[in-house]
Amino acid sequence: MRQSIRRLAIAGLALPAFFAAATPAFAQEEETKPLDIEFTLAAVSDYRFRGLSLSDKDPAFQPELTVSHESGLYVTLWGTNIADNGGDDVEVDVTAGWAGKAGALNLDIGAIYYLYPGASGDNYIEILGSVGTDVGKGSVALNLGYAPSQRHIGNEDNIYVAVSGEYPLGETGLTLNGSFGIEDGAFGDNKKDWSLGLDYDLAGLTVGVKYIDTAHTFGDPMGKGTAVLSISKTF
Repeated sequence: MRQSIRRLAIAGLALPAFFAAATPAFAQEEETKPLDIEFTLAAVSDYRFRGLSLSDKDPAFQPELTVSHESGLYVTLWGTNIADNGGDDVEVDVTAGWAGKAGALNLDIGAIYYLYPGASGDNYIEILGSVGTDVGKGSVALNLGYAPSQRHIGNEDNIYVAVSGEYPLGETGLTLNGSFGIEDGAFGDNKKDWSLGLDYDLAGLTVGVKYIDTAHTFGDPMGKGTAVLSISKTF
């Protein structure tokens, strides 16, 4: 899949790609498979999480493995390098959820566990949800992330709400995407982030550039606006 619901944690998101209605007729044989396994390798010039750099503005390598069932249930394992975090420089996210359609709506709901091996005092869980719809050849979605109060985030809850969209630009191979999010609670005080970017399909690779910026971050230099380059391939 690439765009598991985990991506709503990162500016420039999109809906999951395994909705059955999006599968072409010639792939009906694949539709009968109860399980689908997808592996993605990605590299970014800066790991931005809801507008803030978690890699100290350095490049990051981000592999992802997704196992999805024909019922819509899925599990995703995603990893990245981060800046030193209490003696640890790795983040591993485990996501479990369900994605499907209800009429014209694309639905995705699940939970994600953020793991920091070597700094387990920072581990926490978040509930994620997305409701979207197709708009022509593109799509728009309303996304929600809610982390209930828990010890590792200071016994305070956190809420993140974002709207995102993407639209292919004719037959150019380019896809325009953008997002706007607001975060309040343990990780922000009415913090805002937004992005605008382009992705390009190039010989099986997805190459992207995205401008990401923030507001209400109390001058955090990790939230300063920047262009982020990315390249990924899905197997």
